[in-house]
Amino acid sequence: MSRLVQIRSSLRPDGKHEPIVPADVSGRFTRARRVVFFVLIWIYAALPWVHIGGHPAVFLDLETRHFYLFGGIFDARDVWMMTFLLTGLVFTLLVVTALLGRAWCGWACPQTVFVDGVYRRIERLFQGSREVHRRRDAGPWTASRILRKIGTHAGYAIVSLLLANVAISYFVSLPRLFQMMQRSPAEHAEAFGVMAVFAGLLYFDLGWFREQFCVVMCPYGRLQSVLLDQDSLVIGYDEKRGEPRGKLHAEGAGDCVDCNRCVAVCPTGIDIRNGLQLDCIACTACVDACDEIMDRTKRPRGLVRYDSQRGLGGGKTRLLRPRLALYALLLAAGGGAAAFAFSRHADIEAVLTRLPGAPFSVDGDQVQNSFELLVTNKRSHAMPLRVEGEAPAGAQFILPQGSVTLAPLEQMHRPLFVRVPRGATGTAAEVRLRVLDDHGSVVARATAPFLSPPPVAP
Repeated sequence: MSRLVQIRSSLRPDGKHEPIVPADVSGRFTRARRVVFFVLIWIYAALPWVHIGGHPAVFLDLETRHFYLFGGIFDARDVWMMTFLLTGLVFTLLVVTALLGRAWCGWACPQTVFVDGVYRRIERLFQGSREVHRRRDAGPWTASRILRKIGTHAGYAIVSLLLANVAISYFVSLPRLFQMMQRSPAEHAEAFGVMAVFAGLLYFDLGWFREQFCVVMCPYGRLQSVLLDQDSLVIGYDEKRGEPRGKLHAEGAGDCVDCNRCVAVCPTGIDIRNGLQLDCIACTACVDACDEIMDRTKRPRGLVRYDSQRGLGGGKTRLLRPRLALYALLLAAGGGAAAFAFSRHADIEAVLTRLPGAPFSVDGDQVQNSFELLVTNKRSHAMPLRVEGEAPAGAQFILPQGSVTLAPLEQMHRPLFVRVPRGATGTAAEVRLRVLDDHGSVVARATAPFLSPPPVAP
């Protein structure tokens, strides 16, 4: 006899939202997730305070277009490196998804981390357990209910403001942020407006929209059917062992006692027993809930567990498979390209460009080319630098103030004139400069073509 399956979700068939109040659950995965959430939130809040090489570990100074990432200093000309970083993250997500399913969603996605790790804790503090919360919401608007709602949303608003200010600190230095907070918002209306809008979005998303973002807006959830295969680890229900469902000690019943505890703890309101679903974010709450019931009924754990669809069907999960090998190969290739790109990133950069106007000028038996030299110090400390000419041989290099001390991320713009005897280099040669530090070591080089008129016929 076929079993009627009722599809459950936080979204009703008419598209309206069904408010979700998940029950509390404890267990090994829940404890592990709380530790992970704590570490991730701590990292998010601490990075602007942690200094590496005299600068915040992560600081994106949009005003000056200078970016500090874990000791590295970059400017707007280095934005192309973000391509390698983003593609690396995409390939990493492909490998993780093919291997561990939606582990990112359940364990590390900011949406999940802040909803489950912060906002639901505030809700539980003011509203009580799931049963008490739902019973109170079904009743009349009493003074207690109103005060609890005010407390809950006041907590949401305070945390949203804190998180928004932490986000602002990634783009505005902490000392400047503290100065702004002590002054009138009118003195820094743009930054205040960005913070207010971001806080409002956080309040709306994490305080109310919640799992709807995962189900309706997040593209990653909809791509999982393409990224997953039969051997990807997912949260699943062992139908062979659990069916037919029935009360404890019922004759012919499987291990599932149909307590619906797995549904009560689900943050998206689904029934994991209906198979792999778009709404499942692999939070493992149903695993801990089912294990708790199995312990009480003295049955083996694992009726709901981490396993592949092949494993849940009685087969053997294959860890090594062509798809995973392809993703790993793409990740390795992307990682290699990123490593090469970042290895080419220089702490001292020198660029030689031609000044506008005629490509060369002739003064007697001398040919002159005019350039502009740009030297940038991307180190975290001041650097004494000296510029010397290397080629062409016999050239005269005219560079005002060839020695200079550059502060971190300071640039030197200097006109450079190179004179070469006519006919000494043919129609084209290469101008080569070297930049030396105070120890005489070459820290950067710059090149540009030297143009000359054709030689005079005898």
